[in-house]
Amino acid sequence: MISQINCAATHGVDAHMINVELNFIPGFPKYNLVGLPDRAINESYTRIQSAIKNCGSEIPRGKVVVNLAPADLPKEGSSFDLPIAVGILAVSSQIKQDFLEESLIMGELALDGRLRPVSGVLPIAVEAKKQGLKYLVLPKENAAEAAVVNDIEVYGFEHLDEVKNWLSDLGEHSPTHVDTEEMFKSHQQSELVDFSDVKGQENVKRSMEVAAAGGHNIIMVGPPGSGKTMIARRLPSILPPLTLDEALETTKIHSVAGMLKSGNALVAQRPFRAPHHTISDVALVGGGSVPMPGEISLAHNGVLFLDELPEFKRSALEVMRQPLEDGHVSISRARMSVNYPSRIMLVSSMNPSPTGDWYDPEEATAGSHGQMQRYLGKISGPLLDRIDLHIEVNKVSYDELSAKSNGESSADIRERVIRAREFQQKRFMGMKNVYCNAQMSTKQVRKICRIDEAGSAILKKAITSLGLSARAYDRILKVSRTIADLDHSEEIKSNHLAEAIQYRSLDREGWLG
Repeated sequence: MISQINCAATHGVDAHMINVELNFIPGFPKYNLVGLPDRAINESYTRIQSAIKNCGSEIPRGKVVVNLAPADLPKEGSSFDLPIAVGILAVSSQIKQDFLEESLIMGELALDGRLRPVSGVLPIAVEAKKQGLKYLVLPKENAAEAAVVNDIEVYGFEHLDEVKNWLSDLGEHSPTHVDTEEMFKSHQQSELVDFSDVKGQENVKRSMEVAAAGGHNIIMVGPPGSGKTMIARRLPSILPPLTLDEALETTKIHSVAGMLKSGNALVAQRPFRAPHHTISDVALVGGGSVPMPGEISLAHNGVLFLDELPEFKRSALEVMRQPLEDGHVSISRARMSVNYPSRIMLVSSMNPSPTGDWYDPEEATAGSHGQMQRYLGKISGPLLDRIDLHIEVNKVSYDELSAKSNGESSADIRERVIRAREFQQKRFMGMKNVYCNAQMSTKQVRKICRIDEAGSAILKKAITSLGLSARAYDRILKVSRTIADLDHSEEIKSNHLAEAIQYRSLDREGWLG
């Protein structure tokens, strides 16, 4: 007798169907598992055997052959426990097979038959809907996450017994319902740190506003205690809210990585990732024998903050070049190749020297000019080229620190940012994978960021004197377009270009002093 159970496995941020085929032959007890399973799947029979016995059923006496099809695709993880257990019960006529053809089943089993949550549920639910399946059966803790997908009935169970009873009549358990839009709105409302906490540093706040309005990468250079980290951590509070499509796209990545918290079925706020400088290349961009998303993908549609940038391994920073340019990470291994999206805002900070201070010939304790150059030289030119705004951050004066009045609130800044993004949404309507000025291609920059003769003369002088690259030229035009959007101007004017040029401070000859 043969039974077939629908299951699925994730591949990058997408999923593909897996057919669990079981054949039972009466005779001497034996269990064969084929179809390129990993160690977790090979060990599953011990869990399945114990779970089936502890829910009052029996393991059939005979030869059970389990095939995970397609057989040439590697399978990994514990989510195959439940479909194999259901298949064994079906092939031995202990449960009905009437509804199995319309169902996708997944979940890990405990020895007592309880169901444990698994990762990658959201992309699997999307694939089940695409394949026209009617039911999705999985652990209760994963039900809300899967129910975000409409037009498929999601059933969350706590025990194998409940799955058996449901498959018998489909009448004793209600499907999980989630109001996706209401959940999205409620999760967006949370308290964030505010820019009104920052004393002084008006020029840095302005640069953050420009970066947020256009989705630009930014680097801050300044001494310790000048507020670089404090300002960076407040950037999410002025970014425009996620759209529902962006939230689903971001949630899929966190689901695959197994990072969704219990009860939080949707990532409704822009991610803010701040890895430590000891992070490895693989942890930053993703990888492993079974490629998993790294920090740059976990920050998709949000902010990746690299504090103390020169302290990161140079190899780790250099592998970010292509993802920053392309908006996705391609990870290739001998057995598979996956793509993870990485459309991020890179925000980084660094000290100007190993001692932390700017070069000052009058200060005996300050680092030398040569020390500063060696320290800053840890950041390669090609990487700096991909950063749109270079900002010098100076120490805050006592008068600014002791001022009783608060600075401008994040809500006020965010309102201007949202208006600027609305202009960009209209401009890029119908364009694929372009949502803000920073994502424009070179061809789009030439078409959209047109400047007059006066602006052309200013830009020519800057390019000649600073020796800027073609990439830096494009980025100046993108930033000036964003500044014009904040100014509600259809045209890029000379003052917009002048402000954009001053944000290329690391390109200036002799900027170290």
